[in-house]
Amino acid sequence: MRRAVHRYPPRLMKIQRLVLPVFATVVLAVLATLLVLNLRSEKKIDVRPTHLYAVADQQFLRTMSVLLGPPLIEGNRVDTLLNGDQIFPSMLEAIAGAKQTIDFETYIYWSGEIGKRFAAALSERARAGVNVNVLVDWVGSQKMDEDSIKAMTDAGVDFRKYRPLRWYSLGRVNNRTHRKLLVVDGHIGFTGGVGIADNWTGNAQDPEHWRDNHYRLEGPAVAQMQAAFTDNWTKVSGWVLHGHQYFPAQQTPGKQYAQVFQSSSQGGSESMHLMYLLSIAAATKTIDLAMAYFVPDEVTNGALVNAMKRGVRLRLILPGKHNDTDLVRNASRAGWGPLLQAGALIHEYQPTTYHVKLLIVDGVWSSVGSTNFDARSFRLNDEANLNVHDADFARVQTETFETDLKQAQRITYEQWEARPWHEKLKERGAALFSSQL
Repeated sequence: MRRAVHRYPPRLMKIQRLVLPVFATVVLAVLATLLVLNLRSEKKIDVRPTHLYAVADQQFLRTMSVLLGPPLIEGNRVDTLLNGDQIFPSMLEAIAGAKQTIDFETYIYWSGEIGKRFAAALSERARAGVNVNVLVDWVGSQKMDEDSIKAMTDAGVDFRKYRPLRWYSLGRVNNRTHRKLLVVDGHIGFTGGVGIADNWTGNAQDPEHWRDNHYRLEGPAVAQMQAAFTDNWTKVSGWVLHGHQYFPAQQTPGKQYAQVFQSSSQGGSESMHLMYLLSIAAATKTIDLAMAYFVPDEVTNGALVNAMKRGVRLRLILPGKHNDTDLVRNASRAGWGPLLQAGALIHEYQPTTYHVKLLIVDGVWSSVGSTNFDARSFRLNDEANLNVHDADFARVQTETFETDLKQAQRITYEQWEARPWHEKLKERGAALFSSQL
């Protein structure tokens, strides 16, 4: 018996032939629009600031206070914490001592022992009646276990994710919060490069334990850090955090001039870029730069070269063979030529992944926080940095920099130029993605 053959009516087939190309065109147009929306940012800085004053001059302080937003304020104390063995106990101690509020924002929060410890500490304070607000980036928290989230929310923690994947926010999926902020009772603040993951535990003793810095802040600048947290918390929750429990009267436990400022893809995205450019332009003697991701654009590279032409010594410590993304390292190495030719001293850290973010200029001006030296931090991510204008603080940073330098391998121009052709090819390929790294 012959099987019946089902045929679509000719009219329906004609409609399909007309509709399918239109549908495909619409889908491609939507995808192209989303791609453009995710790649777009505010207009880039394309003129590098000239050298008009030094970082030690009052004019430099006035300029940084006005152009970056919040002013540099005297009366702060900033303590330097090295690696997980110092960083995590200090953060957990501050959380345990919270009386009224805890505000915590981070990019990476992964499953693991340290993640569980933070979840338990935050949950305990929430059960004790402390207002605990936690904001994690949706991308950076993909490895976070649901048990930790449930433990916190059950305890009363207000837990939110920054820009989860939603159809109405697809145009901003490339814009993440990379800020690392912890503010306790409005009096104690922490920032730096550390995420909540077991990679950061220990003391950078092997390739499984990363090298990083974090910083504990007390004083008037904590209010600026609280404002940086409130900025994103309001966007996500709709709640405006205010009142004495979030912005209490501040004491002056130290003498350091400091400021905490923020940047965002939605406004002021070039603040970080401008801060680095102004700092480089004001250098007269030395620039020490330790950076987890170093992919400067042409303007920033030019500013560094011009500084060396003025006689400024430039030293860099960057990740070596141990790193969390070969793509960024390759893109970075592709652009070293002009810097090395101009006299830059570039070193690659050898023992483990290097995640430090540190700028020291002329032994008096330091910038630390979440910001990397790349287009993603300058234009796409939400970032927050702590700037300190203080010779004693800069001296401590220089000591840690030089300790790391002893475990780093210098790369000369001759070595860079003589690298194998296949490495050059990989690096040039990676450099094509520099605007998104």
